[in-house]
Amino acid sequence: MTNRQDSDKPAGVASSRRIFIAGAAAAAVGAPAALAAGRVFAFPRAAIDAQGLPICSVAADGPAPAAGPLKKITFAWNAGAPCLVAVTVAKDKGFFARHGLDVDLINYSGSTDQLLETLATGKADAAIGMALRWLKPLEQGFDVKIIASTHGGCLRLLVPADSGLGDLKDLKGKTIAVSDMNAPGKNFFAIALKRAGLDPVADVDFKPFPGPLLRAAVEKGEAHAIADTDPNTFLWLKDGKFKEISSNLSGDYAQRACCIVGVRGGLVRDDRPTAAAIARALLEAADFAHAHPSEAAATYLPFAPGSVSLDDLTTLAKYHTHQHHPVGQALKDQLASYAEELKLVSVFKPTTDTAKYAARIYADVLS
Repeated sequence: MTNRQDSDKPAGVASSRRIFIAGAAAAAVGAPAALAAGRVFAFPRAAIDAQGLPICSVAADGPAPAAGPLKKITFAWNAGAPCLVAVTVAKDKGFFARHGLDVDLINYSGSTDQLLETLATGKADAAIGMALRWLKPLEQGFDVKIIASTHGGCLRLLVPADSGLGDLKDLKGKTIAVSDMNAPGKNFFAIALKRAGLDPVADVDFKPFPGPLLRAAVEKGEAHAIADTDPNTFLWLKDGKFKEISSNLSGDYAQRACCIVGVRGGLVRDDRPTAAAIARALLEAADFAHAHPSEAAATYLPFAPGSVSLDDLTTLAKYHTHQHHPVGQALKDQLASYAEELKLVSVFKPTTDTAKYAARIYADVLS
């Protein structure tokens, strides 16, 4: 996607983006190599000019911070994913502070394996990401525990509006463009195709393209469909040249969690209250995003790709199911279900005991 100039943002936001970029560059110079590799430090945004932005006077005051000193936490996330708006809400609206946490956000751009290794070795305390991106690497035994989920939605399967393709079965013999062969979109829609009666290996061809070129690949005839995440898929729908034929809010997946929260195993073993505080802060922030989507979107705006407007972020906050964030046995069951489905598409071994696997990777810190 092509970034807009700062002049297209509200004045306060443009200033914030410049401060963010300058601060990130300064931090990168002095950051230890082990922390700086593959990541950009996400500093708190400058104050946004509230003129023209939706304000909820009660919610804007935020919850009262916890008494006493706050516990320092390093939290890794993908700052380019608007579905993670609960993270910016938790920081900007004081939910982290209410639960006694002083959270440094780190925008992690490395591989999932590297992210989980960062958690397992204590270089970060917590992180958030997509279940279908994490589950296969977690099979390797990283000392990481999933403690919560934050929302559903954000994966879509698009085809040209004039293609004549109307559902998953129409994709037999077609090529589907994906960002990589381990992408959540590839894994999810392979499962969806299998459930629709197609063989995701023999009946379709998943073909990787660089993320920004997925749409171009279809427009040039190199693929027939796109499987990817918001905000890309949301933006590609806006001009009417593409249509959505499936998503991870289709059918019974409407009740599935998409993004999950993980912490280093040592935090669960040695400081369970802090792990619980991270989970509670994010769950409360997700509920806030559901109840106040415009105000939540404004907290994320400084991190948004340049082509994504405040109106876009508000629409996405309403679309993603931030009110749906299972924990406890419900989340453990969903993780086992995902693992069972990944067996169907040869991502997991057919001999994997998915119930035991889910029990190993999940920690109930809220009971």
